[in-house]
Amino acid sequence: MSELPQTMQAIDPEAPGGPEVLRLVERPVPVPAAGEVLIRVAAAGVNRPDVLQRKGGYAPPPGASSIPGLEIAGTIVAVGEGVDDVQIGQPVCALLAGGGYAQYAAAPAGQCLPVPDGLDMVAAAAIPETLFTVWTNLFERAFATEGDSVLLHGGTSGIGTMAIALCNIFGLTIIVTAGSDAKCAKALELGADHAINYRTEDFVERVKAITDGKGVTAVIDMVGGDYVPRNLQCLADDGRHVSIAVQGGAQATIPLFEIMRRRLTLTGSTLRARDTAFKTLVADEISRTVWPHVESGRLRPVIDRVFPLAEAAAAHTRMEEGDHVGKIVLTM
Repeated sequence: MSELPQTMQAIDPEAPGGPEVLRLVERPVPVPAAGEVLIRVAAAGVNRPDVLQRKGGYAPPPGASSIPGLEIAGTIVAVGEGVDDVQIGQPVCALLAGGGYAQYAAAPAGQCLPVPDGLDMVAAAAIPETLFTVWTNLFERAFATEGDSVLLHGGTSGIGTMAIALCNIFGLTIIVTAGSDAKCAKALELGADHAINYRTEDFVERVKAITDGKGVTAVIDMVGGDYVPRNLQCLADDGRHVSIAVQGGAQATIPLFEIMRRRLTLTGSTLRARDTAFKTLVADEISRTVWPHVESGRLRPVIDRVFPLAEAAAAHTRMEEGDHVGKIVLTM
């Protein structure tokens, strides 16, 4: 560690607030614990949970850094106890529980994936959070397989654009919703099979029409609230509803007899608070099943806009305005 600096620039707000609290400060360079690597960060993805954390609504899990940022790409510069130092110098992207908006970040070695030739650091940083989220919820919790159909809300978000890409690779039909005709057109351009403007169309009726009344195999829902009973109307018998965020409300009223009669499954998950062992298992699975498509160039994240770390406030403003398509990324 001797050749590394003692301090680094980071975004680490002292109190919750608007985007203006995201200012550069000096922080100690983290020391990797047992099983961790230290990464010199080249780029960090911006995600909706970062915005919630900044506002004071989503505290980091116990033991995690107070610095926001759940995904990074960069180069391993030091390793903790139990990690082979052959990894030093390797370019990686990593899923974090926090700490990404900084020049250096510590990450569990098992949550790192190698950055292949041909993938730049901005693109690499834009992959982990959405890939882990879509993989665990669509393919593990919803058990989606080739030939299935999926309804996903927020089709042009980071999650939405990743889901479109994965559905194209693994042979699923994907129907998305978005808030404007322009976003719907963009989703179709990115490979969605159908896109519904939820402001001008009833997505329940459209899904029924698209599926000849049968409904979809799975719904991936980021809205919650009154969307949940409407989502259930979109499901085929034995369908699965997976909640991954509650942007429209954390409570829902649902028709229990309908769930019984049609054998529907309601599930959901959060990723950030899961332990390293779980995330390492997911990383191993992604490494086997998805990473070959990253290495071949077939899977690439959609990048909306790139901001320098010092302009993190502008990046959050961009996300909150809701006009972005794909991922917003910070560079160091």
